[in-house]
Amino acid sequence: MPDAGLEKGTRMKAEQFLPEDYRPAEDEPFMNDRQLKYFRRKLIDWRDDLLSGTRTTLEGLQDGTRAIPDVADRASEETDRALELRTRDRQRKLVGKIEQALRRIDEGEYGYCEVTGEPISLKRLDARPIATMSLEAQESHERREKVHRDD
Repeated sequence: MPDAGLEKGTRMKAEQFLPEDYRPAEDEPFMNDRQLKYFRRKLIDWRDDLLSGTRTTLEGLQDGTRAIPDVADRASEETDRALELRTRDRQRKLVGKIEQALRRIDEGEYGYCEVTGEPISLKRLDARPIATMSLEAQESHERREKVHRDD
């Protein structure tokens, strides 16, 4: 069994050879090595940005525990904190979805619709790299949800 650390290091070096201006194209084989490297890098960069913002928020919350004598100012600050915490909670869930997408890359399932098994369009994946369904399957899913919600 190969050393996982060595494999990861090799994979990281391989990702570095992907040109910065590379964009997946419809005329190349779907989910070839370059496309997988592109989406892996995109997902990792996105995850790292979210985690960095989370650290900044936590530091700000720890530093921001000060006594504010004015009731209106204190209420405003508490509202801002609650909003920031809700935003960070959504981002925490998003980090989980990014991790799932990275696992799908590792397992060879990335880029294929979990409903139909068909390829998800490169434009959709570029816009939403955590997508698990083709646009058509997603729209159908949302229509069914709306029907059940309206009952």
